[in-house]
Amino acid sequence: MFLKEIFDRFMALFGLFMLWLVLLVVAILIRVKMPGGPVIFKQKRVGKDGRLFTMYKFRSMTVKHGGSSVSVAGERRITPLGAVLRKYKLDELPELWNVLKGDMSLVGPRPDVPGYVDCLTGEDREVLKLKPGITGPASLKYRNEEELLAQVENPQKYNDEVIFPDKVRINLNYLHRWSFWLDMKIIIYTIIRKDLEEEFLK
Repeated sequence: MFLKEIFDRFMALFGLFMLWLVLLVVAILIRVKMPGGPVIFKQKRVGKDGRLFTMYKFRSMTVKHGGSSVSVAGERRITPLGAVLRKYKLDELPELWNVLKGDMSLVGPRPDVPGYVDCLTGEDREVLKLKPGITGPASLKYRNEEELLAQVENPQKYNDEVIFPDKVRINLNYLHRWSFWLDMKIIIYTIIRKDLEEEFLK
């Protein structure tokens, strides 16, 4: 895990340096196409050991909107530009700052809002031993989560009863089978948009 920590900080710094122009262009597009609100969306998420931290993302929604914490493809609160940013995960690039700060890792469970992981019990709470990640095995399986939720009658219920428990199971499997090389594989699979082997997800 010490190697993971060092690698995370180095790659986050490298990524911010290499992608500064992409970050600038996206920021300008948000300012032009989505005026009247901040470029960066900030929200409290649950991190390692249950500690709260502020996560940074590019804003992809309208400023004044209500609704569930579960996002569904095609929602009116997601702007056209925001939909593109979310599709290609560009909205998550500012999370490299969270990795550099030590709040997050490149690979790990996606950070949830309070009310989910802090309600876990028993063995399931072991996922809190991990720093949340920009990507992870559950992220690979559910890379099209918003489209999947758009196909069900009750997205919130389906997320709470099916997707979230499955993500916990996958993340526990990741915790117990973790290796530095597994992280490398997940990062590569995320970049090339390839699914992780089914036997890992079982």
